[in-house]
Amino acid sequence: MPERSRSPMTGDLLVTVLLSSLFSVGLFIARVIAGGGDRYWFLNWNLLLAWLPLLFALALRRRLRSHPWLSWRSLVLTLLWLGFLPNSFYLVSDFIHLHESGEVSLLYDIVMFMSFTLNGFILGFGSLYVIHKELLGKIRRRDALVIIYGVLLLCGFAIYLGRYQRWNTWDVLVNPAGVLFSVSDRFINAGSSPQMFTTTLMFFVFLASIYALIWRVSSLLGLNRRA
Repeated sequence: MPERSRSPMTGDLLVTVLLSSLFSVGLFIARVIAGGGDRYWFLNWNLLLAWLPLLFALALRRRLRSHPWLSWRSLVLTLLWLGFLPNSFYLVSDFIHLHESGEVSLLYDIVMFMSFTLNGFILGFGSLYVIHKELLGKIRRRDALVIIYGVLLLCGFAIYLGRYQRWNTWDVLVNPAGVLFSVSDRFINAGSSPQMFTTTLMFFVFLASIYALIWRVSSLLGLNRRA
């Protein structure tokens, strides 16, 4: 089997991640049945969005076996992957909604939130790993790392936009002018938006450190050889 056709996120492992995601949904359903209400329904929607970048990354990987990256369909898949990737990591910011509700134990809600967040991270970093491997087959290792960590920096900024400016991925398509105005205004008046820099940098360092660990472990297992 060619080296580039291998992936840690295919076959049985992909099924395992699906089952893990269903477990998270099951925790939510159990909470509703127990009379806890559906106040945290958004976790299911955010987890669904977290699956999209992995699906786009796998579709792109398959297409790149027979088509160049600069073909229009490959570029569309790349943009879709990049546009939806922040949703996978955004789940961790949902902890801001967690509080003692009196509906179920706070410990139960913590476990439920952690389950959704962990699955989002697995999906997000899994898709990032797939793209990283494809980059290694086409450009120098150092350039690939610059791109990958640049993507994580953009994810940090996207999380800021989603959490504090309330923009989401769909707005890029349905209200691009509004998104562009908001982003440009943040930079033009950067002095009045210190939260933009601290939030973006905080999530970048957080995500980059996790991915660096994942990549290091993968290297020790011999999974990161150039395609």
